[in-house]
Amino acid sequence: NAEHTANMLDLLIPFFKNLSIPLSIVPLGLAFIVFTYLVINGASNAVNLTDGLDGLATGPLIVNFSSFALIAYLAGHKQFASYLYIPYAGSAEIAILATALVGTLLGFLWYNTYPAQIFMGDVGSLPLGASLALAALMARQEFLLAITGGIFVMETLSVMIQVTSFRLWGKRVFRMAPIHHHFELKLIYVVNPMSIELDNLFFLIYLVMYLNNHQ
Repeated sequence: NAEHTANMLDLLIPFFKNLSIPLSIVPLGLAFIVFTYLVINGASNAVNLTDGLDGLATGPLIVNFSSFALIAYLAGHKQFASYLYIPYAGSAEIAILATALVGTLLGFLWYNTYPAQIFMGDVGSLPLGASLALAALMARQEFLLAITGGIFVMETLSVMIQVTSFRLWGKRVFRMAPIHHHFELKLIYVVNPMSIELDNLFFLIYLVMYLNNHQ
C-alpha cells in the first residue's frame, strides 16, 4: 500500500505513520532476505533459550501469538489497515495459524506449569519461535516483535552478555545464563511471565491509541 509505505520490503517503525528503514534500495530484495533470516533464526533461538523453567516460554508465547493474531487480521483487512494507518499486508490467514497455536499452547500449559508433567524441548520451542517470527514478518511488524517478546529478548541478551564477558575478561556477569537460572541461584521468585506479557500488551494497546489520536 503506497499510502503507508514506499515499498513492502521496507521495515516499518512501530507507532510512527510514515517512518521506515528503506531496505528496498538493495537490489533483488537481498537485504530483506538477510533480515528475514535473522528474524526467524533469532526468534527461534530466543524461544529455545527461554524454555528453561516450567511454563516460562509457554506463557509469553500465548500472549505473543494472541497479539499477532489480531495484528495479522487487521493488516489483512483493507479498511482496518487504512483506518489504523498500517500497511495492508494481506496477512489475515496468519491469524488462523496464530489462534490455532494459542489453543494448542493453552492445552499444553495445563501440563507444563509447575510442577511440569511434560516439557516443550527443542522440538517445540524452535518451530514455535520460527512461527512467531513468520507472523511478525507477514504482518510487516518485525520490530513490534522485539517489544511484545521482551522476555525472549532479555533471555537472549543475558546469554550474549555472559558469553562476551567471559571470553573477553574471564568474568561472569550472571551466576548462570540464561537469566532465569541466575534468578534461581539467587533464590529470587520468578514472576509469572504471562502477567508481565499481559501488562506489556495493555500498555502497547494504550500507546497505539494515544499516538493514533495525537498524530
